[in-house]
Amino acid sequence: MICANGQYISTQFEEEMMKRCFLPVLTALLILLGMPPRVQAEQTIKLGVVTKPGSAQNIVAEKFKELVEQRSNKDFTVKIYHSKSIGNETEILQQIQMNTIQLGVITGGPFDTFDPIARVINYPFLFKDSTQADAILDGPLGQEILEDLATVGFKGLCFSENGFRNLTNNKHAVLSAADISGLKIRVMASPLHKAIWSALGANPTPMPWPIYTELEQGVIDGQENPLWVMEVYKFYEIQKYMTMTRHVYSPHIDVASMIWWKTLSPKDQKLIQQAMKDAAIYQRKDNRDKDGARLALLKEKGMIIEEHPDLASFREKVADLKDMELFKEPKVHALLLKILAATK
Repeated sequence: MICANGQYISTQFEEEMMKRCFLPVLTALLILLGMPPRVQAEQTIKLGVVTKPGSAQNIVAEKFKELVEQRSNKDFTVKIYHSKSIGNETEILQQIQMNTIQLGVITGGPFDTFDPIARVINYPFLFKDSTQADAILDGPLGQEILEDLATVGFKGLCFSENGFRNLTNNKHAVLSAADISGLKIRVMASPLHKAIWSALGANPTPMPWPIYTELEQGVIDGQENPLWVMEVYKFYEIQKYMTMTRHVYSPHIDVASMIWWKTLSPKDQKLIQQAMKDAAIYQRKDNRDKDGARLALLKEKGMIIEEHPDLASFREKVADLKDMELFKEPKVHALLLKILAATK
């Protein structure tokens, strides 16, 4: 190949030199024709989730990837790291703080150790139903939580959902809080979740995800999670009893690295924010639409399900948690009281 200066270039470098010789001419031509070239280089967004494909977090992540890549015309591409490939949820949050990865769809519990204000959304028996949860979390009170996360290095984008949590165990049926005494229950790495199960009389055992082997081997007696977990992780194979406690509504908090967020233009920030919000709305509906079929499947698989436990006995044992040290920080206590008042 002969370049404009008459120099011969070996075929090994022809493609690169063609770019150098031709692209400046093409750029000028596009401008003359009123077609300015794209100036933004493609950017890969790394997004971390701890769960495997088909899980609630992954559905959010995959929908977000679809929307962002489509709406940005591939200016942004999304690489999803799933199945604990880059660590547990606490480790993923640490990486988001450092901008090693840019985004995460994270269960609310692990935020406890980063920003105590996140504890209020995991308060037991807080929301009556999904409609009430949406109204609070999508409104001004939820926005207070998202905005406060900036103080610890996160851009809070929105809330998607894990769902209402229910208890399973392999020892005996749980009809009231009295039946929980002594059960070794796996909990998230969350001081609040540990406190809830201590108050209920269990032996709470913080343990990172996944936990199938620990349940199968009897290292723990049981666990508590939304219905989709029982289906996707096949807990019906190793857990005989489920109690529909719905003791905590468990949202995901969908967050970005604040370091990365500040490098984005306002236009791109709006694009990312809206795509995640739309993905969250899509996932929440998808999750709720499937719960009836999930419950039927678990019964079909042989789980013994108590659909109407004595919830008053549960509520009585956790009624004083709002006065715990966990909620003493003024901004946390104030927000908890506002949400408790709004959900009466």
